[in-house]
Amino acid sequence: MKSFLILTASIVALSAAAPALGADFAVQPVNIKAPPMPIAAPITDWTGYYIGINSGWGAGHNCWNFNGVTPEGCHNSTGGSIGGQIGYRWQIFNMVYGIEGQGNWADFSGSNVSTAFPADTLRTKTDAFGLLAGQIGYAFNAVLLYAKGGAAVTSNTYHIDSVATGTEIAKSSNVRWGGALGAGVEVSLTPSWSAGVEYDHLFMQGTNVAFPGAGVDRVHQDVDLITARFNYKLSPVLGK
Repeated sequence: MKSFLILTASIVALSAAAPALGADFAVQPVNIKAPPMPIAAPITDWTGYYIGINSGWGAGHNCWNFNGVTPEGCHNSTGGSIGGQIGYRWQIFNMVYGIEGQGNWADFSGSNVSTAFPADTLRTKTDAFGLLAGQIGYAFNAVLLYAKGGAAVTSNTYHIDSVATGTEIAKSSNVRWGGALGAGVEVSLTPSWSAGVEYDHLFMQGTNVAFPGAGVDRVHQDVDLITARFNYKLSPVLGK
């Protein structure tokens, strides 16, 4: 009987303690750390003033006509170029608008023997050009595709030389105005630096070139340019 009472008391005690033990051994909530938020890719803003340098290659196509009537043939004047540009762009969503001025030193030269006067060599040298153009483009974040159009100017020197001796017979110079169309791609390398490649075609007006003692030639000119460009973007507002 004594053993039965002890067993009964033990069962009652265990029954009373069971809820507390159950609470102690219940499944505890697991503290799972949330994964870090993904870092958004930086968004390139093309808005702002910029300055830069460029270098490349050019070819001028020059056709001469004596007194504007008699064809004397055509030649390409080719060579290198180096210069700089300055401009401003503003971005609205993915569209980018801008205006840019560019000035380059050039060394484009070429010649042909006159078809009308076989004793003469006609030579054209372009030593500088400039562009003032508007831009419109589309930005794929750090990559900008754009087209441009505006005014162009070239500085030229024209020579008539003797085929037999190579001596100069006559020389004349002029500055002529025309139009320009182009396209390019530019890649943002850092928030301030970008690099790109650009192609331009210059449509220059035909011009009468007077050679003292040798008459007048009407010279038509078109120029193709391809340049590598490096730009540094300044603050959107100068002075900040």
